[in-house]
Amino acid sequence: MTETLLVTGASGHLGRAVIDHLLGAQKVAPANIVATTRNPESLADLAVRGVTVRAADFDNPASLENAFKGADRVLIVSTGELDLKSDRRLRQHQAAVAAAKAAGVSHLAYTSMPNPEPVSPVLFAGDHYGTEQAIKASGIPYTIFRNGWYQENLFLALPHAIASGKWYTSSGDGRIAHAARDDMAAAIAAGLASGSKESQVYTLTGPQAYTTNEIAALVTEVTGKPLEVIQVPDEALTEGVKAAGIPEDVARIIVSFDVNTRSGRIGMATDTVETLSGRKPQTLREFLEANKAALLG
Repeated sequence: MTETLLVTGASGHLGRAVIDHLLGAQKVAPANIVATTRNPESLADLAVRGVTVRAADFDNPASLENAFKGADRVLIVSTGELDLKSDRRLRQHQAAVAAAKAAGVSHLAYTSMPNPEPVSPVLFAGDHYGTEQAIKASGIPYTIFRNGWYQENLFLALPHAIASGKWYTSSGDGRIAHAARDDMAAAIAAGLASGSKESQVYTLTGPQAYTTNEIAALVTEVTGKPLEVIQVPDEALTEGVKAAGIPEDVARIIVSFDVNTRSGRIGMATDTVETLSGRKPQTLREFLEANKAALLG
């Protein structure tokens, strides 16, 4: 019997990429894939290819249960709600876990983050930790993908830093093994399509971890632009990010990434992406070279 695989957030970058890899490298028949989104019209091209597209709203538990009906393996892609003043995101995820249990889903997958335990400096880590706990409490066999930081996240800081020649950070000597979003999607698709019945936790990262100084040196090699790293206190960095027009809560989240890096909680480099997907992940240098024009503005 062929399993039906469901992916939430299918109109987002990660969810859509997972579905593309299910159809491509994993050779899953379109009829065995369900893509859910708040806006089904945005996935009309998938519907034309034979993928089942369903409406699902994480703020509407009934819509989630209806969307999950008939699905064997469900991937919950974490939502983009990052409201620090409420637990909305966690409640959304808990509703999805409850809907999966009510719908009789046999395996549940989730996109989390490395080391999300309550001591994490990352201000939204509790959403991930709470969701992981809800999944484990549900009794449904699970696969938790703890996604490291995307290489694409560097677009948030590098273009401005390259233009000014100065990269302000509070990350210290902490390391990050950034990975391409598409490489993570390939690994997640492979795990989702594997048919594994065991509960697993995977940490997905790039192949090599770098300090901010080492990243800056690579940027200079690739672009030819000198880039000085300037370490500043967390409070000063927060004020600087706010001065660039970023709302205070978002600025606090951004700085919490640097605190997390400095504390060594995201310095791991794993081979899980290649082990699951069977393909070599993109290196940081390859990412910088491929995106040189965009980084230079």
